[in-house]
Amino acid sequence: MRSSIVHVGFAFLAMGSWAAFANRAHPIPAPLLAGLIQGTLSALITLLLKRGIEHLASRFSGLAALLAPPAIAGFVSASLLTLIHTIGGTPEIARTIAVPLTVATSYAALYNLSLWRSRKAMNHGAE
Repeated sequence: MRSSIVHVGFAFLAMGSWAAFANRAHPIPAPLLAGLIQGTLSALITLLLKRGIEHLASRFSGLAALLAPPAIAGFVSASLLTLIHTIGGTPEIARTIAVPLTVATSYAALYNLSLWRSRKAMNHGAE
């Protein structure tokens, strides 16, 4: 639990800071609001992404189990980030979400790869 709190806090600070930086050319409060929105969303994504990938990975088999979970997670993340930043009035949406989305999708792909390899190894061992 303590590790999760540290990861969530780090995601909030790191990605919230990035969003404020990405919107620095706009007058206050736009950079601060973008940072607050992105920090909150990154904290939530950090909290839910691991479990989401595990759930999705269990729903697919074969090559689809390797490709679909991170693709779905990336699509859902991109959609939610874009929608919520649009509603929040973030001026530089593409710049704001580029880094957090890249980090989250990369994590999803790497974590899913490890799950896929483990499942594949277990299935070959059972034969």
